[in-house]
Parts: sequence; structure tokens; C-alpha cells
Amino acid sequence: MPNLQDLLSLHLDLGERSYSIHIGAELLQRADLLLPHIHGQQVLIVTNTTIAPLYLNTVRTALQQAKPELKIEECILPDGEAYKDLRHLELIWDRLLEAGFNRRATLIALGGGVIGDMTGFAAACYQRGVNFIQLPTTLLSQVDSSVGGKTGVNHPLGKNMLGAFWQPKLVLADTLTLQTLPPRELAAGMAEVIKYGLLGDLDFLEWLEVQLPKLMQGDQRLLAEAIVRSCRCKAQIVAQDEREGGVRALLNLGHTFGHAIETEMGYGEWLHGEAVGCGMALAADLSQRLGWISSADLERTKALLQAAQLPILPPPSMTVDAFLRAMAVDKKNIDGELRLVLLRRLGQAELVTLTAHDHLHACLASALEKSQALSKAHSL
Repeated sequence: MPNLQDLLSLHLDLGERSYSIHIGAELLQRADLLLPHIHGQQVLIVTNTTIAPLYLNTVRTALQQAKPELKIEECILPDGEAYKDLRHLELIWDRLLEAGFNRRATLIALGGGVIGDMTGFAAACYQRGVNFIQLPTTLLSQVDSSVGGKTGVNHPLGKNMLGAFWQPKLVLADTLTLQTLPPRELAAGMAEVIKYGLLGDLDFLEWLEVQLPKLMQGDQRLLAEAIVRSCRCKAQIVAQDEREGGVRALLNLGHTFGHAIETEMGYGEWLHGEAVGCGMALAADLSQRLGWISSADLERTKALLQAAQLPILPPPSMTVDAFLRAMAVDKKNIDGELRLVLLRRLGQAELVTLTAHDHLHACLASALEKSQALSKAHSL
């Protein structure tokens, strides 16, 4: 067992829905952290075809050895955003019903953001709500999606349009799982890390500019620090606004543009973090056009995203109309008015209602023109 001093812990204060976030190495083996949050005898571990061969047996064995009377079942879903839909969500409920699980059952989400979102939604709905635990195995899920209780699935017309707010009982982020993460997935997770610096923590942003090369190389100590600082930022915001009636919307920096890319390109074609990275570049560009940040700040933002191996230009096949069509169904919009999270300055985001779309049109048209020119040059 690792040294207890290596365990970094945060607390998300939501009254009776409060829970702990533990970050460290070899946490998937820590049945002592899991068992206090498993109140019945029934456990369903939900994972996917990529993660199951790597970590499912570790979690199952740890629980069975610590408490042999547990009835542990598993549900292994296909891997990828393309399967984050109602049809595959029903497979979780099918497994629960086939196993005869009751309201004291506990679901464990073992995987990335897709598994966490689907497991949480399944838990929120099963017999009108059962407990669930998050065991995130990707950087993106460890710093973002596992914390805060947003659960759901995609609809063909919009990302995450079907879901519920349902808080986990515990989050265990095992940093060793990042060692098996493909470079593209690590980069995608880094988009959400950068987001926290841009939206509310200039010191963190400056730290990332210095440490990003080592982070991209998988430095365990620095990754743990980045995860803690990211989770602390999110926990503070969620504690103020659990159901996104106000300040929590700032966590969607880059997401309105990003969700449009994911919806139009087909879920899974671009990783969520890749789309968010591009979305933040577009949000920074629009902020500069509105006179909020300088050209130097815009270039600084794009340089950091590129250093994290993230795209800063949208797919060349998209159009301005395609963006606007997808952005029109964003969950932040009210009464048909488009609302975006933009940068008042680096380290300070703001939710704004766009009454005129001239600058938005120019921002999208310019980015698409550059993307199309680059695509044409590469095809020659």
C-alpha cells in the first residue's frame, strides 16, 4: 500500500450531498476508501472494453478480498463517445435488473468521462436513484467530468442533452492509470486543465506555461499537482452553484464551440478535449475581437493550446451556418439568446449574451478560412 502521505484529498461541500475527492497512486486497490460508501451488498462495476482488461480485476479483487459477502457484477460497454447514447445506457439498467439489484445497490464508474457520465445517469434513474462512485481513469475525467454531478448521454441533435444532476458518493483519481493513457487522450485532458487557468487562475495558467512539457511527458508529481489544482477550482465553483444557475456556467469555457464541433462531426470523431481546446481558441479570438483581451494574450492562449498538442482551428468541412445551428441549442441559451463564456482577461472568464453576431460571424469565418487553406495545402 502506498504511503498515506501520498494521498491528496479535497472536499466538495454540498451539504448532505458532500463528498471527498482523493488523488494519488494505486487508489484502485484501496478498498478501505471504497467500502464506507457501499451501504448495501450489491455492486455493479461499469467499465468499457479498453479499461476492463487493465483495471477491472484490480477493483473487483480488492473489494472481494475486503468484503467477501459483496455481490459484484459487471457491465462492460463499448469504448468511445459514439456509444454515449440511450441505447447503450439501457445496457446498464438491463444488467441491474437481471441481477435483481435493489435501491441499496452501488454503481462504480471505472473509466473515462463517457463511462462516468453514463453510470451516473443510470444511477440517478434506477429505482429513482441509487449511489454511485467515480473511479476516473483519464486525465479529462480526473480533472473535470468525475467532479460535480453532471451526468447524461448525447442526442443526435445535441451533446449531453439528456441527463441529470446526480452527485457521486466518492471520487478516487488513481494517477497511475494515466501511464496507460494514449498521448492523444492525455492532450485531450490537458484542455480541461488549461481551461481552469484561463477562466479563473492566472497563477495556475503561468505555472502551466512553464510545466507543460513535463506534464505532456507524464511527470507523475506534476500531473498530481495539476489534478489537485483543477479539482480545487471546480469544487469551489460547484459548491457555489451546484445546478449551473450562475457561476458554474464559467466551466463551459470553449464548450459551446466545442460541442458544435462534436455534434456536427459525429460523436467520437474529435475527442471532447480536442473540441474544447479548439473552442477555447475560438472564444479567445472572439474575446480579442470584442476588445477584451489583447492580440498578445490571444497568441499566448493559442501557443499554450498548441504546446498541449491541441487543435486551434475547426474542421475544414464545417461552415459558419453549421456552427450557429449547433450553438443555437446550447444549454446555456435562454429564450433563444446565444450565451457564451468569453475572456474578460486571462484568468477571468465571463458569461455574456451576444445581442449582435457580427464579431462571432467574423471569428468563425476567419478560423474556417484558415483551416480550409491549411487542409488544401496539406493535400497538395
